[in-house]
Amino acid sequence: MSVEVRAPAATRTLKFAEALAEAVDEICAEDPRVVLIGARFTGHTPSAHVMEPVTRKHASRIVWPPISELAYCGVAVGAALAGLRPIVEMSTATFSYEAVPQIVNEAAVIAAMSGGRVRAPVVFHMLYGIRGGGGPQHSGSPQAWWWNSPGLQVAMPSSPADVKGLLRWAALRSEGPTVFMDHQRLMELEGPVPTGRHEIPFGQADVKRSGGDVTIVATSIQVSRALEAANRLAREDGIEVEVVDPRTLEPLDRATIFASVRKTGRVVVTDESHENAGVASGLAAIIAEECFDALRAPIRRVAIPPTPVPYAESLERALIPDTERLVAAVRALR
Repeated sequence: MSVEVRAPAATRTLKFAEALAEAVDEICAEDPRVVLIGARFTGHTPSAHVMEPVTRKHASRIVWPPISELAYCGVAVGAALAGLRPIVEMSTATFSYEAVPQIVNEAAVIAAMSGGRVRAPVVFHMLYGIRGGGGPQHSGSPQAWWWNSPGLQVAMPSSPADVKGLLRWAALRSEGPTVFMDHQRLMELEGPVPTGRHEIPFGQADVKRSGGDVTIVATSIQVSRALEAANRLAREDGIEVEVVDPRTLEPLDRATIFASVRKTGRVVVTDESHENAGVASGLAAIIAEECFDALRAPIRRVAIPPTPVPYAESLERALIPDTERLVAAVRALR
């Protein structure tokens, strides 16, 4: 579907978690085909309570599954094939590893194997990333895995408005399977959210900040860090950074990214996944192939080194692709 539902001009300030809960509430209210398998969308965060009224209101639409990801993701795929629109709340992204056969071997390939005649409109929602003392089993960033699985859509919202708009579109409009990834540390982020039925079709990147000197292509939580870096670079160095948020990796809005790169000629790509074969590497390769003639300097990646995320928060902080690393990467391009 290519038509965007235009958002009204009026907005309110909501936390990311509040916008997420509002989206889930509206989705359940508007389409009786939507069922929830699990419903702890906001994780163990200060704003987790915002889901409580939603779960009470829509209790009859929620199935609380056992700890068996492979089984309940298979149930969700079957439900989607039977005409429902399930949303699977998988909690921590690393738990989704147990369900790879269903997410990749079934949901992702159904359309291709049926010649497009069969679709599986299921949403797999998960919290990813370095959260603070989560250790390697709770700090995974598998977005590159899912992006490398043909047939899956991959959404990575960075703001309250985007999480509502993208989730509504995935749950109510999309006909294919979606991996929907929220960073747990975004839950307390505040921002304006349009009132009404705000939806964002997949494949539409957003320029979060305009600039003419350097492009930072940033996903999810890295967008906030990139905006902080951009403001600092403008203040301290006079460097005007353009921040481009793809919002979805698949489908990917290449045109918006390429237009920014051709304008600035210098690029930093950042994502909180590993450097080796991660999202930053994939985006850098695409940009290098299509915009090599416009580049004035080598592309820089700011991501996580190829090591498991440690439990100790002091060591964990050393891995985070934070504002300091982004500032240093931009300065290295001049």
